Formats: sequence, structure tokens, C-alpha cells
Amino acid sequence: MSSSARRVLPGFGLSLGFTLAYLSLIVLIPLSAVFIKAAGLTYQEFLDAVTDPRVVASYKLSFGASLLAAAINAVFGLILAWGLVRYTFPGKKIVDALIDLPFALPTAVAGISLTALYAKNGWLGQILEPLGVKIAFGPAGVLVALIFIGLPFIVRTVQPILEDLDAEFEEAAASLGANRWQTFARVVFPTLLPALLTGFALAFARAVGEYGSVIFIAGNIPFVSEITPLMIITKLEQYDYRGATAVASVMLVVSFALLLIINVLQAWTSKRQGRTT
Repeated sequence: MSSSARRVLPGFGLSLGFTLAYLSLIVLIPLSAVFIKAAGLTYQEFLDAVTDPRVVASYKLSFGASLLAAAINAVFGLILAWGLVRYTFPGKKIVDALIDLPFALPTAVAGISLTALYAKNGWLGQILEPLGVKIAFGPAGVLVALIFIGLPFIVRTVQPILEDLDAEFEEAAASLGANRWQTFARVVFPTLLPALLTGFALAFARAVGEYGSVIFIAGNIPFVSEITPLMIITKLEQYDYRGATAVASVMLVVSFALLLIINVLQAWTSKRQGRTT
């Protein structure tokens, strides 16, 4: 029997070659170009570019707000997915469709809409600001925008797992004397955790690179509400291409490290869950 006849996956070599070539053209080569361009800087120039106080302040806001927004979405996105799967109520299909609105809505439109809502003279802003709660044109506005664009990632990742979850496990736990909270914490949540971590990673990754919906509501005040993507755009407008790529390379490395940690945690959770079932 020839070696081609023994192959389990016919055409595997061609498919793998096409996949690697496509991945290189779309992802690897553009990302490599960022590091190659940044390599044109001397060590001191690179250090000065990425540790500028204004840039460091933007790191703290971008990564801090992205992590916080993803964490908030993980909680409320899970609750929303639970309600959509487990309950029937009037307007359920409309709510389910609205979940995908941040995907379809242009980011600039989202930013303008949020600003109109939370500005001092906006529908919500005119109620909140007299109470001392300022959302628009500050860090809170950045957080609101990142929550808005990240919510669908959590819901759409967790929702299919909830739909496939067999109710017999919950019934068995209840028959053994577990209350509803114990059933959720020990039976349902461990099953949902890998998907929840995946949604968290996707929401975080989207939030870190978000630009259009943030710049309108953030106010872009130096050291207060400037995000890192805006700093990159500013450097590009000043023709500081190497400085822009230096800041972009830092964002890439930190984002990749955080996503790697999340993926390792997800794999460990899945493996542990497999051992206990």
C-alpha cells in the first residue's frame, strides 16, 4: 500500500501549506514588520519612547480598563446568557438580537451614541452628574465604551455551552440535597468556566485595541483619559513611525502574555474538569 493511501487526512500537506501561507500573510508578516521597524531604534531611544510618562499613563488606562471591562462583562454576560437560555419572556428574541449590536454598529457611531447619553447634557449624564458621577470625558467613559463593545463576546461564547448543558446533572445534584447555589457552583459553573475564560480573553483582546468608540467619550485628556491606541495615532501623525511601532510592540507583547496566561489557565481548567468527570 502506498504512503498516500495510508494517509488519514487526504490533502493534509496542501491544506497545511495553504493555512501557514495565509496566516503568514495576514498575521505573522504584519506583526513582524512592527518589531522590525521598532528595531531601528537604539536601546535608549526605544526605552525613552515606551517609558514616556504620558505613554505609561496610557498603558495603565488601556490595560486596566480592558481587564476591568472584561471582568464586569464576565459577570453580567454570564447572567444575561443564563436568562436567554433558561427563561422565556416577552421580547426575548429582540434582546437576543440586540446582543450582537456592538458587532454590527460602526465604532464611531457607538462612541458618539455613548457620548450623547453620558455627556453633561445627555439623557443619563444630566441625571448622574448632579449626583457627582461623571462618565463622559474621563476614565469612566473609557470603561463604559469597553464594556459596550466587549459584552457580546462573553454572551455568545457561554450561550452555546449553556444550551448544550444537560439538565439531568442539575436534577441529580438537587436529588442529592444540593440547593440551587450549590448546584450552580459545583455542577454548572465548572462546565462553563473554560468558555467563560475564552470569552474573557476575547473581550479583553478587543478592548485593548479599541479606538473608534473610545476617543469620542474619553475626552482624550493627557495623563487622564488617553488610551494607548490614541498615542500610537498621535505619533504617526507626527511622523514618528519608529516611536509608534515601539509603543505598538509593547502592546503586542503585553497582550500576548496576558492572553497566553488566560489560555494556559483555560487548558488547565479543561484538563482538571476532564479528570473529575
